[in-house]
Amino acid sequence: MSGAGKKVADVAFKASRTIDWEGMAKVLVTDEARREFSNLRRAFDEVNTQLQTKFSQEPEPIDWDFYRKGIGAGIVDMYKEAYDSVEIPKYVDNVTSEYKPKFDALLVELKEAEQKSLKVSERLEKEIIDVQEISKKLSTMTADEYFEKHPELKKKFDDEIRNDYWGY
Repeated sequence: MSGAGKKVADVAFKASRTIDWEGMAKVLVTDEARREFSNLRRAFDEVNTQLQTKFSQEPEPIDWDFYRKGIGAGIVDMYKEAYDSVEIPKYVDNVTSEYKPKFDALLVELKEAEQKSLKVSERLEKEIIDVQEISKKLSTMTADEYFEKHPELKKKFDDEIRNDYWGY
């Protein structure tokens, strides 16, 4: 197996172990997002499987004697010589060191954005619960009960009444 193919297969294998698929799936809200996420995971698994099987194996050696018997020694020896003279250059990774710090910084930024998003989600869930609670009680709620929950509105209305401002 070539060094580059093995390196790609190793990286893909390590990546598949470190991805928290269940954690990411829990964050998804819509059915469409879940479908897209499922497609992404399936595609990732297919590519990873291919990398682990297809590219992680050494190619079968060529049976030159078999071809010598069927075609002739002169042509086969010429092809063997040409085949043996081909040198596949080794992959030298000079890109990872350049982009690794940027990627790590993005990961930190991602974690911060995730925390902010979770806080906003919690706040919005509480607001939704409050609105649902008010909508259930709205038909029987008195103004005093409403103003108990929203004292800033009571102050605003009291100020308007006190200043004789009726909105027109």
